[in-house]
Amino acid sequence: MERLLVLDIETVPDLDAGRRLLGPAAPAEDAALRAALAARQGAPDPATAFLKPPLHRIVALAALRAERPAPGKPWRPVRLTVQQADGRPEAAILADLERSLAARPHPVLVGFNSLGFDLPVLRYRAVALGVPMPHLLNDQVGRRYGYRFGPDHLDLCDLLSGYGASARPSLAEAAALVGLESKQGLDGASVEAAVAAGRLAAVAGYCAADVAATWLLFLRFGVAVGLHGAEDARAAADAFAEFCVSEPWPELAPAIAAARALAVG
Repeated sequence: MERLLVLDIETVPDLDAGRRLLGPAAPAEDAALRAALAARQGAPDPATAFLKPPLHRIVALAALRAERPAPGKPWRPVRLTVQQADGRPEAAILADLERSLAARPHPVLVGFNSLGFDLPVLRYRAVALGVPMPHLLNDQVGRRYGYRFGPDHLDLCDLLSGYGASARPSLAEAAALVGLESKQGLDGASVEAAVAAGRLAAVAGYCAADVAATWLLFLRFGVAVGLHGAEDARAAADAFAEFCVSEPWPELAPAIAAARALAVG
């Protein structure tokens, strides 16, 4: 049995940490505080700049679990979980992820810019919240998820760009290669405003859609590099389309259409 876990997180600035960082000089209002934090890291537009990973907290985490009985068999989706920080404490979300990675056989981790962003944020949040995550963060315990060049963590953004030898694609740009149209509505830049407006369910749906896009991209990437055959990828895409039909996230509709197209070649 082989297992994969496809991961995506959505975050907003951790203003409590920001206040501690700036100390007595921290502005009282959130917008001014955010701008001061961005200015501190030299951002040209402090009002909208993306803060460094230590200054983020997780508001949604989506994980797709897939399995195959042996090499040469198609992957099958097993479970899609999407957790929101308003429904569960952030520490509990981290603990659930650790349990998924601790289960045997330990899954291969798949993401998009996951070595550049998702994993660092998870590492910082584990430290901030005091959550033990040795299977994710300690290479001596389970798989080597932190090792950039190994088989245990496939960061598709890193791999497609040749580890940064060429310009790094966005997920939308890479997903367009496999027939997935650009998402309408939310994008990464609008997550913070959506959370502030109380639209966390929409953010969670967006997170689920990113996991779906990453999965479809992985299926074609795997064909290109020989991780699985083209027929297996088509079977896996067909299984994923059927799997998503029963999921409660309308944001998955474009991925369902793209998966069905991939299934017929």
